[in-house]
Amino acid sequence: MASTIYLALPFALVLLSISLRVSALSLNYYDQTCPKAESIVKNIVRKAMRNDRTVPSALLRMHFHDCFIRGCDASVLLNSTTKNTAEKDGPPNISLHAFYVIDLVKKQVEALCPGVVSCADILAVAARDAVSLSGGPTWNVPKGRKDGRVSIATDTRQLPAPTFNISQLQQSFSQRGLSMDDLVALSGGHTLGFSHCSSFQNRIHNFDATNDVDSSLQPSFAASLRRVCPVHNKVKNAGATMDSSATTFDNMYYKLLVQGKSLFSSDQALLTSTRTKALVSKFASSQQEFEAAFVESMIKMSSITGGQEVRLDCRVVN
Repeated sequence: MASTIYLALPFALVLLSISLRVSALSLNYYDQTCPKAESIVKNIVRKAMRNDRTVPSALLRMHFHDCFIRGCDASVLLNSTTKNTAEKDGPPNISLHAFYVIDLVKKQVEALCPGVVSCADILAVAARDAVSLSGGPTWNVPKGRKDGRVSIATDTRQLPAPTFNISQLQQSFSQRGLSMDDLVALSGGHTLGFSHCSSFQNRIHNFDATNDVDSSLQPSFAASLRRVCPVHNKVKNAGATMDSSATTFDNMYYKLLVQGKSLFSSDQALLTSTRTKALVSKFASSQQEFEAAFVESMIKMSSITGGQEVRLDCRVVN
């Protein structure tokens, strides 16, 4: 019954209901019921990173995409069924990967503490570990999230797109109770990872009626992107790293952004507002300032909750 009502709500009301139901999370939520949960997460994330250097960026992006739909409820982990196409199969999420990392954690945690630790908490902790194990900051993750029962592919249209301008970004973040400061800090997550050509093609080919290339791009950088991503690109996984140190969590993203070497229109958009431009400059000049702001915004974003149960299998509802 609850799921039916939830599905019927317009998306704006779903977002409102999420913002009004931020649960009382706790730093010591599993201290008595599953004290080894976080160490299990960290060990498995570390092992996965040894085999695949893209795991940290994948887990961080997965957590972000989860929280921005129905709150941090692990709905992004649910598989599609014959009657429903789930979030993970929505166009913006097709390139998400490393779901196996969460599966491995869940299997070990269930063997130790059955029915206790939610998939949403596992994903939140894994995202934190992905950052810290990549050389970034660590923090205490508030826990106690529940897993959601609803996952709909079309809802992924609500994710902020790489083509968004500053107004669209501000609206998207404010709907989740996140500020412009949060927008700039969380955008720093782009310091990790890789992007396919499709996400920045709009800036390097047929940009507008006058220019083929976005004039805000540094010319030699734009030329390098055009070589990797020609207009009739046929290389399936062609693309570029998010910054020049794409496996290290640092403030290089901001340093390159002010040099005209960002990939997305949504990155460049951060320089079009006085407030966000000032923050970009601040974070470019101080990794310490960036890390402090990132941690604060991550805790804020990951505390938006909306689930109802603790799934026994992260891919299916109980």
